[in-house]
Formats: sequence, C-alpha cells, structure tokens
Amino acid sequence: MKKFRHVHFVGIKGVAMTALAIVAKEQGSYVTGSDIEEEFPTSAVLSKFKITPLPGFKKENIVGKPDLVVVTGAHGGMSNPEAQAAKSAGLKVLMHGQALGEFMKGKKGIAVAGSHGKTTCAAMVAHILINAGLDPSFAVGCGEIKSLTAPGHAGRGNYFVVEADEYVTDPGQDPTPRFFHLSPLVAVITNIEYDHPDAYSNLEQLKQAFLTFAKKIPSDGLLVAGIDNENVRAILSSLKSPILTFGFSPRADFQISRVSFGRGRTWFRIKHKKIDLGQFSLSIPGRHNATNAVAASIVSSFLGISWEKIRQNLATFLGTKRRFEEVGEREGIKFFDDYAHHPTEIKATLEAARAWFPRRKIVCIFQPHTFSRTKALMGEFSKCFTQASQVIITDIYPSAREKPEEEINSKILVNEIQKYHKNAIYIGKMEEAANFVGNQANPGTVILTMGAGDIYKIHKYFLSQI
Repeated sequence: MKKFRHVHFVGIKGVAMTALAIVAKEQGSYVTGSDIEEEFPTSAVLSKFKITPLPGFKKENIVGKPDLVVVTGAHGGMSNPEAQAAKSAGLKVLMHGQALGEFMKGKKGIAVAGSHGKTTCAAMVAHILINAGLDPSFAVGCGEIKSLTAPGHAGRGNYFVVEADEYVTDPGQDPTPRFFHLSPLVAVITNIEYDHPDAYSNLEQLKQAFLTFAKKIPSDGLLVAGIDNENVRAILSSLKSPILTFGFSPRADFQISRVSFGRGRTWFRIKHKKIDLGQFSLSIPGRHNATNAVAASIVSSFLGISWEKIRQNLATFLGTKRRFEEVGEREGIKFFDDYAHHPTEIKATLEAARAWFPRRKIVCIFQPHTFSRTKALMGEFSKCFTQASQVIITDIYPSAREKPEEEINSKILVNEIQKYHKNAIYIGKMEEAANFVGNQANPGTVILTMGAGDIYKIHKYFLSQI
C-alpha cells in the first residue's frame, strides 16, 4: 500500500474522506485536514482518531509541506483555495477518487459499486474478512461500520476493500467517474439505476460507465453481479472476466429464497447450483440487505473463506451509520435514520421498516437531496412512500455543486406524492417538522428520517424533547 509522510485532506469531514484519512493515520502518516465548522456524521470518529479539522478553507491551512493533498469535490474541488495553494507550491494534489486508487496500490482490490447498496455491501465484506482473520484494509463511505467501530482501516493483509463511486472525479472540472481510478481484482455491481442527473445525461451513459469499470477486472479476478437488475444484465454479455451472479431470480448463480423477519432479524436461504447452502441471518432489515449479504458472501467465498465462517460472521454484522441506524428510543417511540435519497432506496428502506414493524405507525421525514435529482426523478419519488403511515417532506437540501431551480421545490414534490399517498404534507424547516411530529407521536410510533443532507440532526431534538 502506498504510504505518505504527511497527508492533508481538504474537506476531511466527508464520509469518504474520513475513511481514507483513517487509513492514512493508521499507516503512520501525519494527517491534517480542513472543513466547514458544522457537525458531521464523521465528527465523532475523527475525534476518536485524534484528527482535529481546521475550520474553513484557506491557503494558510497548507503548512508543513505535505507530500499529498487530497481534495473533495464537495467544496470546489481543484478550485478550492487550499488546492490552488498546494498546486502553486508544487505539492502533489489529488482528488479523492484518484487518491483512493493510489492508496490501493500494492494490495488486491475489492471494489463494491452500484447505484444502491454499495456502502452496506462493502462494509459486510470488510466485516467478514476482518473476522476471518485476513486483516484487510478498507475505506467505506459511512461515519462508522458498527461492528468494526470505524469506516477505515490500514490492515496488514493482502486485500483492500473499498466503496466504488460512479460519480464524477471533480464536479464541473473533471467528469471522469471516480471508480475509473481503481484497478480491482474483485468487483461487485449491486445494481444500476439512473441517478446523478447533474453528471449523467441519461441511463445509457451511466450504464456505459459501469461497463467500462467492469472491464477493468482481470482474467484471474471476479465480477459479482446483481442479476435481478435489468441494467446489470444488459452489460454482462460485453464482459470477458469471470462472473458470478446473485439475486432472487432462478437464473442467479447464487439464489436467495425464503426471506423472513422476526425478533429483530432478517432470515434467508442461499442456493448455489441446486445445492442449499443453508440459512443465514442479519441484524439489519430488508430483502435488499439479503442481496447485499449474498454479494458479500460470494466475494468472501472467492477469497477462500468457508461458507460456515461466512454464515457466522454475517450474523454478527451490525450495520453502518446512517443505514437504517437505530438512533434511540424514548417513551416507547423508536427513532431511525437512513441515508436513502433515491426513490428505490426509499422504497426498499420503508418496506424493510414495515416488515419489522408491521402494525406500528411509521412516520417518514424525508429531506430531498439536490434540485437536479428531485426534478429528474419526480415521478419515481411520488410513488415510493406507500409503506409509510405518514410522510413529511422538508425543504430540498441543495448541493454546493448546483444552483437552486425556481421551477422545482418540495411543495411541488408533495403535490405529486399526494396522488398516491393521502397522508403526505410539506413542512419546510426541520425544527418545525420536529415539533409537528413530536406533538403527534405516541408510544409504538416509529420515526424514520431519510436523506443525504443534514436531516439526521433532527434526532437530537427528538431524544431531548419527547
């Protein structure tokens, strides 16, 4: 693995940046970084690793001549004043996707890609490998892998597990998909669905990006592909690398069956070429997480881990931060938070919640993420909340990479949702939404926040006031 003396992270609080910063720290690098002063889901883990972000972005933050400066695309990318100062000083400056590829050099890469599920699936692979004694390195874009207590690790083993992102390297400046900078031995593609309309003009362009990524897998490697997804199926015939498929389809090499829920667990069976591999269980809900688990299991088996050991390790996986994360319980009211921001993710998460809490009132508070996504997927958003008892939509969380659009807002979204869900309302401000829900919640209510913005912050109010 590539090692550096001093690494500075511009935008260190981002989930992917934090994971890589921890890898660098555990390698023995001196790690510095900067970001805005707001609290992030990564704030606690950065503190745990004794990494204190400098407030704001300014050229004076580049001190000590770091031999690598890693830049996020969330705060101007290469236009950020710190990136500009580092380049002017002749320092090595890389965007996060490029840096991740650098850190993986010398290791056997395992890259988990897909429109949905890649964070959880990558975390499952890391969890299984760690508990099988392989001590892999890993960098997963979440605040924390619960069972491993961190989102990143510099292991002594041969493998490096990463979440592979299809988004662009540097918005507005470098359109290269970030996962093009990776050269994995093993890759997973969980599914492909249209997203990131600010980066991809259509679904075909997105499919082509995944195809190009998959073609990077060598002949002695493996692609693990979700065959239930028609867009994944469409690219498989163009690939020459070894492929194993998973899903509920009878055509899957590893078929999932008999999914059930009970006692806070998800149960399912796996069949491979008519051989029943037995029953597996998870402590996180949802059919979608059963598919993530099977994908992670295939990768682990390919690396030589026995199916019995895989079964044991999956049973102890505790999920990740902001993925159906149980935040707390107060006066009989349960609070969950989830990163879901695409209609498919919302639908799957609500179905999982309903499966675990079939008779409870489920209140979903959704904060739409980006104007471009809300506009492009309006039709899909309108239909994805059916499993919630009540839906509250807050104002759109804008991305720093786009400007607000006057013709799209959350009130318009609510009008569309109301065509399919009569109990959907607009409450723009998070504080007002918290007051409304808090005053109505009764023992037994499940409150689930969703979104890729800062909606998770609402739980501090709930847990202190209700």
